[in-house]
Amino acid sequence: MIIILLLSIRTLDLAGNYKREIKSMASSGFLLICMLHSLIALTCGALMMFYSHEVYVFGHGPETAIKLQGSSPHDQLLIKTSDSFSGLLLFTVGFLLFMVAFVKDREFQSFFAKGCVLLHLAMAIWRVYFERKLEDLARDWPRQVVGDVTLALSWVFFLVYSWREKYD
Repeated sequence: MIIILLLSIRTLDLAGNYKREIKSMASSGFLLICMLHSLIALTCGALMMFYSHEVYVFGHGPETAIKLQGSSPHDQLLIKTSDSFSGLLLFTVGFLLFMVAFVKDREFQSFFAKGCVLLHLAMAIWRVYFERKLEDLARDWPRQVVGDVTLALSWVFFLVYSWREKYD
């Protein structure tokens, strides 16, 4: 419901008809960044759902991947279920990013980009304070923090570009 409200900003005119209100022309960078982030999220989500062990081997190495599988069949089932749901969530986020990419409202684009910056920075902070304490993931968190900060910077660059575009 909230997504529908955010994606279709409408006002009621005097005749009772709905009229779409577009504040100004959209920035071309928003479409590009959303599509790039959507592609990343869709790919990572699909890989997490169907190839979680291979992703663990690629991301953390074979020794850590074996530890992350779990020791008992019950643990393995819980971990596979968790990975599948996490991948499905990430796939859904990628699909939503794809849909949001076509929104033409500049104010919404700015609001959305600021939210994405906060989300990526919160993820980086979570990795610093939580993942570094996990013995098996301790050596990987700096690389993942750099990835989170890089994704946040792409949105910051969009905000700077759109701010400059607005005042030129």
